[in-house]
Amino acid sequence: MKQTSGPAKKPAEAVIKDIRRATRRQFSSEEKIRVVLEGLSGEDSIAELCRREGIAASMYYGWSKEFLEAGKKRLSGDTARAATTDEVRDLRREAGALKEVVADLVLENRLLKKTRTAKLAVW
Repeated sequence: MKQTSGPAKKPAEAVIKDIRRATRRQFSSEEKIRVVLEGLSGEDSIAELCRREGIAASMYYGWSKEFLEAGKKRLSGDTARAATTDEVRDLRREAGALKEVVADLVLENRLLKKTRTAKLAVW
C-alpha cells in the first residue's frame, strides 16, 4: 500500500480550468459589435464564429440580444440626444464658473467661522 504525505494534488485539468477562469478575457464594446455583426452577416455559422473567437455560443447570443435591444431603443427614440460641441463647451464654462462661486463661498464661510471663534474666545 502506497502512503502519501501532504495534501492531495488536483488533477492537471482542474488546475488549467482554474487558471483559465482566473484569466478570463475581457471584450471591448467594439469587439463585441464586430463579432455580432459577423454573426448577423451569415457568412459562417454561429458555432464556427464562436470557435474562431474563443467564446461560448450563449455569450454570442447574449451580446446579439443586447445589440438588437440597444438598436431598438435608439430607433424608437428612447435615448437622449447627444450634446453638440458648442453645448458641451458652454456647459463646461458654466460648471467652471459655478465651481469658482462655490470655492469663494467656502472660503468666506471659513473666514466667518474663524472670526466668530476669535470673538467668542475674547468674551
